[in-house]
Amino acid sequence: MDEQTGYEEFIRQIVAAGVTDPLVLAAIRQVPRHLFVPEILCAKAYSDSPLPIGLGQTISQPLMVALMTQLLRLKETDRVLEIGTGSGYQAAILSLLAKEVITIERLYDLAETARVRLSQLGYPNIQVMVGDGSLGWSVSAPYDAIIVTAGAPEVPKNLLQQMAPGGKLVAPIGARTHQTLVLVEKTMTGETIWHSHGACAFVPLIGEQGWQV
Repeated sequence: MDEQTGYEEFIRQIVAAGVTDPLVLAAIRQVPRHLFVPEILCAKAYSDSPLPIGLGQTISQPLMVALMTQLLRLKETDRVLEIGTGSGYQAAILSLLAKEVITIERLYDLAETARVRLSQLGYPNIQVMVGDGSLGWSVSAPYDAIIVTAGAPEVPKNLLQQMAPGGKLVAPIGARTHQTLVLVEKTMTGETIWHSHGACAFVPLIGEQGWQV
């Protein structure tokens, strides 16, 4: 299967699974996933599966990237906080849909690689930070949307506090090896409404309000 054929099949699978937001699909079409994986894995870049990117981390399954992005229902004026930069692929997609993306990675080498890649590929509205993502990034809070791309035992309290009224948070919550995808919506009065969106499996969120190493 050549790259273009694989890419079109990749999009068809995402649509068939229920991701139909035209803006999300347009963003996914625009971001070249093969440039966010190790060169040796480029042939697998458009398969619907997570792939290793080094240091025990992965680039998420494309369907999960699309689903989580769709759940946030981003507006072009939104400020987004991403927990777990990884390769930078998810941040690149978010940046095409929102005004600003702040993404946090606890592993310095991954953060630097993502920062250079995103700069070279031309995503100027992304800031890559190094730190404990489970604590969020309070200096730039509140955020209209927060996306957590690693599994946590519960939604970190800091992240709930950093949501803007009317904001949304999506995260995989549960055991260290398997989770449930959860959407949290904060009302304008500060109450939170929780929704479950099926099973998923992410690498663990390591941090003060996540899992211990």
